[in-house]
Amino acid sequence: MATPASSVLECRSLGFSHAGAAGTADVLRGVDLILVPGERVAIVGESGSGKSTLLHLAAGLETPSTGQVRLKGVDLGTLSEAERTRLRRHQMGIVFQAFHLVPTLTARENVALPLDLMGLEKGRALQVRARAALAEVGLADKADRYPEQLSGGEQQRVAIARALVHRPALILADEPTGNLDSVTGESVFQLLLEQVEATGSALLMVTHSDALAARLDRTVRMVDGRLLKAEGPAAADPA
Repeated sequence: MATPASSVLECRSLGFSHAGAAGTADVLRGVDLILVPGERVAIVGESGSGKSTLLHLAAGLETPSTGQVRLKGVDLGTLSEAERTRLRRHQMGIVFQAFHLVPTLTARENVALPLDLMGLEKGRALQVRARAALAEVGLADKADRYPEQLSGGEQQRVAIARALVHRPALILADEPTGNLDSVTGESVFQLLLEQVEATGSALLMVTHSDALAARLDRTVRMVDGRLLKAEGPAAADPA
């Protein structure tokens, strides 16, 4: 598989196994995947097919048993845990199904957290940028509310603002509408697409919904830890 010079994410011959009571289980087997800037890719498949494991490996949250993960040309396997955290903090944004907002921080403080950790903004500039990000997701008037004071859809909007506030190269989304009703989920999904388009980030999204997947540029289907042929208008990986 050839590598585009501008690729954001490269997974090469990726495998992941873990030991259990019944022996070693292969969760991923020989996965190859490339994302280029601005590309939006869905991963679909049955529960247990390896979708979330692939996302965790792409994020550097797990270490592959075989193969490589490269983010903007950097092999995550060559980095220490602290270096992976730093790279993830600067180059990735992650949107979880369960929101994962800090309950003791307001919406504004949750969004400001990545900027603060990276040292990109301080003081008033930090707060201004966080408020602007909340305004982009329609929550300017709820910046000072805590997560428990927000609806599920509003919490996920805060999570999207937090993931995108630093304009990362790659957004990883794990069932971002899974905890929402259909109407709220549609609103949040549309917002995610708009925000990704506005920032130019690449998007890799795990979903159980073929309907949502069909609205992205490309779909890859996982079956028993393997990726099947991609589907969609931009289906062909560079080869």
